Formats: sequence, C-alpha cells, structure tokens
Amino acid sequence: MTSAYVYEAVRTPFGRYGGALAGVRPDDLAAHSLRALLGRVPGLEPEDVLLGNANGAGEENRDVARMAVLLAGLPTSVPGVTVNRLCGSSLDAAIQAARAIECGDASVLVAGGAELNQAFASQSLACLAGWPDLDPEKVNVRGGAIAIGHLLGASGARILGRHAHELRARGGGYGVAALCIGVGQGLAVVLQG
Repeated sequence: MTSAYVYEAVRTPFGRYGGALAGVRPDDLAAHSLRALLGRVPGLEPEDVLLGNANGAGEENRDVARMAVLLAGLPTSVPGVTVNRLCGSSLDAAIQAARAIECGDASVLVAGGAELNQAFASQSLACLAGWPDLDPEKVNVRGGAIAIGHLLGASGARILGRHAHELRARGGGYGVAALCIGVGQGLAVVLQG
C-alpha cells in the first residue's frame, strides 16, 4: 500500500457569521485557496479536488468543488467532488483522498472544505470531562474548530492542516485530528510527522 502525505496546507481567512466575508461566494474563496496552493507548489497537477461542504446553499449547492476548480483556472480535465458529512465534511474529503492514494487509485489529490461559521466553545470541555485520563495539555494545543470558529464544511481540513504544520514545527511526532459531527457521528485521523 502507498502512503499518503499532507504536502501543503493553505486556507483563506475565516470570518464571523454575517461578517466581512459574508458577501464573498464560497466557490470564489475555495478557488482563491486553490490558486494559493498552486502558487506554493508550482507544477502541481491534481487528479481530482475533493471539498467538504455541509450546508450548501446558493452558489455552493452545485458541486462547490467543481466550481472552485474552474474558477481557479485549473484544466477542465480536473474534476471536483463535494462531500457532505456535516461537521466532518472536509475531514472526510481528506480521508477519501488519502484512501484513494493509499489504494493506488490516484497519486495527487487536493482535499479541503468550503462553508465558513458556527461556534460552540463548550464542546471540548464536555469531551474532556467524559475522558478523565486525557491530559488537557495535549488537547487543542492551538485551539480546536469550535473554539476558533467552526466553519462546518471546512473545520476538518483546517484542523488537519494545522496538525501537519504543528508536527513539522515540532520536528515530528503524532497528532490526532478529530471532530464531533452532528446527528451522533465522529471522525478522526492520526498524522505522523
């Protein structure tokens, strides 16, 4: 089995609900991230783009991933698929991309999310209370999705990218990117740096 790697992680600013970015289309924001990624990794030729999106409405209800691919100027031969697993949408997109690479179905994929805010700061505290053996110093070392702004369809990719950057800065180790998901679901990914 081939190993999957997080090669680079980029994102747009995350805004408040109804804030400065409220009038910007989600597919335009996703396209901006794709262009920034291509700027950081010249010659990147993704075989597919997978984007999470939990509450598609308006411009984002028509396969926001495909729209972002076209708006970013990628070749029309690059497809795009939108994944909806509520809060875990973008983390699921990353899991699906990693699985395709590990199985040999693809070599280079882009995964992310578009959505962009909801905040429930008490969730991590409730989780810690239910798992007393867990060291709180190891949880959300740079803030979790809920504490730093939970953009439903994009939170998982944000956490995963943050973990990759944190592991690189620490010179390696392990990290777990985990999310609770509405209607009683959850996802987790273990990264080794």
